[in-house]
Amino acid sequence: MNPLPIIKSAIERAKTNVKANERNSAQLSSMRTAVKKFEKAVTNHDEKAADLFKVASSAVDRAASKGLIKANKASRDKSRMAARLAKANA
Repeated sequence: MNPLPIIKSAIERAKTNVKANERNSAQLSSMRTAVKKFEKAVTNHDEKAADLFKVASSAVDRAASKGLIKANKASRDKSRMAARLAKANA
């Protein structure tokens, strides 16, 4: 078990950190899920791939704006997804 802080402000900060960690983990997980759904749709030649691309792209942008992933990673991921979608539609 981790030793708990004694100072009141540190106790409050520890609680805040737990909440933020849960929120960030959920956001990151939903982003990854959206990307995986898109990848699966492209692999299965599903016609919903374009809609799923929009959802996944939005999720990646949201994660980048919240600081969960870096801007370059967001750009790279979106670029790769767009390339896969274009290749699937060709």
